[in-house]
Amino acid sequence: MNVRFRPTAAPWRASSSLLVCIAALCCLLLVTPCHGAVPCRAAICVDFDSGQIYYSQRPDTPVAPASLTKVMTMFLAMDAVKRSKVGLKDKVKVSKLAAATGGSSMDLRRGDRVTLLQLLTGTAVASGNDAAMAVAEYIGGSVSRFVTQMNAKARMLGMRNTVFRNPTGLPAEGQKTSARDMATLARAYLRTHPGARNIHGLTFFRYRGRMHSATNSLLDGGMAGVDGLKTGWTVASGYNIIVTANRRGKRLVAVVLGARNKDRRDDAVRRLLSMGERGGVRKAVKAKRRR
Repeated sequence: MNVRFRPTAAPWRASSSLLVCIAALCCLLLVTPCHGAVPCRAAICVDFDSGQIYYSQRPDTPVAPASLTKVMTMFLAMDAVKRSKVGLKDKVKVSKLAAATGGSSMDLRRGDRVTLLQLLTGTAVASGNDAAMAVAEYIGGSVSRFVTQMNAKARMLGMRNTVFRNPTGLPAEGQKTSARDMATLARAYLRTHPGARNIHGLTFFRYRGRMHSATNSLLDGGMAGVDGLKTGWTVASGYNIIVTANRRGKRLVAVVLGARNKDRRDDAVRRLLSMGERGGVRKAVKAKRRR
């Protein structure tokens, strides 16, 4: 009896399927947000004075702002000071709501009377949620009215992809921003209130006998030229930061959203500032080729 063996295509199909799966996995890894040119979900670097974009990576992708929200909180407070509606030496009575706000804190207690300047310092340096709430209540009359003012200001500045739900950046449904919008906010804020740099450049402050260190580890020599501005983190957002820096006579603003950890966030900032001082990604590439 003659038995004819026919080669089966199954092993080849299995191998082909495996290769397809591997290729698909590789493609998936390549488009995962943290595997871009900059290790984060979204990023941008712009010239502070002109607004020229030196580099952007998914600049309009919505990301939870976390404590970057507090830049807008401080913006509105400084606006009120500039209009003489309030003063930096005003004593603000801390409410039960503000004192009970969770997360990062400057250790406010209900009934404390704290100057507005101290509250703004606690908001900027220690990223105090209690301080931001106290500021919002004092400037807006209530948190809800203040948040309305925050969103009105965002629309006026052209921040099309930003919605604020609270003055702290604590997780809230629908609260979002983008790298482009945060760069827009930072430029407008510091161009309107250049003196605010003195607060954002502090590396520590004391309140109630406790030393509060800045959440921005890039200040004070942590990275060359960096002099501000604000960090943020929640589980939903990842590690966010807005950085202002002077590099080779250029004033730069860099925004990183959604980095997986502080090291990746700082690496992203380093790359952005390097591209910014060289005049953008194309010029940076050309410079490397000349070496």
